[in-house]
Amino acid sequence: MAVIGPGAMGCLYAARLSRSGIDTVLVDHRSDRAARLSGSGIRVEAPEGEFTAEVKAVSSVPASVDLAIVLVKSNLTSTLAFNGKMSVLTLQNGLGNVETLCGTAGSANLMAGVTSEASTLLGEGHVKHVARGVTRFGAWTSCPVASAQQVLVKAGFQVEITDSPGQVIWEKTAINSGINPLTALLNITNGQILQIPEVRQLMRDLVVEAVKVASTEGYRFTHSVVELAEAMCVQTSENVSSMLQDVRAGKPTEIDAISGEIVRRGLQAALPTPRTRVVWQLVKGLEKR
Repeated sequence: MAVIGPGAMGCLYAARLSRSGIDTVLVDHRSDRAARLSGSGIRVEAPEGEFTAEVKAVSSVPASVDLAIVLVKSNLTSTLAFNGKMSVLTLQNGLGNVETLCGTAGSANLMAGVTSEASTLLGEGHVKHVARGVTRFGAWTSCPVASAQQVLVKAGFQVEITDSPGQVIWEKTAINSGINPLTALLNITNGQILQIPEVRQLMRDLVVEAVKVASTEGYRFTHSVVELAEAMCVQTSENVSSMLQDVRAGKPTEIDAISGEIVRRGLQAALPTPRTRVVWQLVKGLEKR
C-alpha cells in the first residue's frame, strides 16, 4: 500500500503501518527527500515511547499498490495520479478534495473520511504523535472498505466506518475552521484557545457559521459541533495545528480548503459568513508576508 504525503500525518501513518509489518511505501513528490527518508526511516515520538520505522519512500504512486491513503495538503490533491484499479482513501483536511479525487481516481474507487490523530512535524521524517484519535471513513459510492479498515486496525489505529463520509468531513471542517485559523493567527496551541475568553467565543462563532453552511448542503448534526471543537482543544491541548506549523515554516496553508470553501459555499447559498471571511483574509495575509 502507499501513503501519499511526507508531512506530520503521512509520516505517522506510514511509520505505524510499516512497523506493523504491512508493506508500505511513502510517496513524496521530492525525489531527493524521498531518498533521504528511505535511508533514515521515520522517527516517531509516540505516547507509548519513541520508535523508528524503516520505510521505502518514492516520488510517485506505484502502479502495483492496491490501496493509497492520501494525506497531502489540499492544494496538491489535483496533482495526484492513480491507476484505474487502485482503492483510494482520503483523510485530508478541508472541503473539495473528494470532488477532485472522484475525477482522478474514480468515485467507485474512493473512500473518504477524517482522522483526529494529532501529530506534529518536528523535522524531516521526525514526528511527535501528540494525541491518539479516531479515523472515521466510508465508501464515497461503492468502494469496499474492509481491506483499508483491516490494515489500519492492524497498525494500531482506532477505526470507525460511517455510511455518511460527507457528514464527518463537514464536521471536522467545521471544527478546524474554529481552531486552525486562530492558532495560526495568534501563534498558540490548540489548548490555549480555551484559556482566552474572547478567543474561545470567536472559535465558537466560527464553528456556528460553518455548521450553518453545512446545513444548506443537507447536513444535520445531532450533537453540538461547538462542544466537539472545545473537546478537541482539550484532547489536543499541546498540539501545534497543521496550519500553524505551515505558517511557522513559511509554507502555504489549507485555509482556502477550510475557511475559503466555507465562505464560497456560503455565498452560493446566500448565507453570510462574516467572521469566517475575516479569518480567511487574515491567514491569506500571513501566507503572503
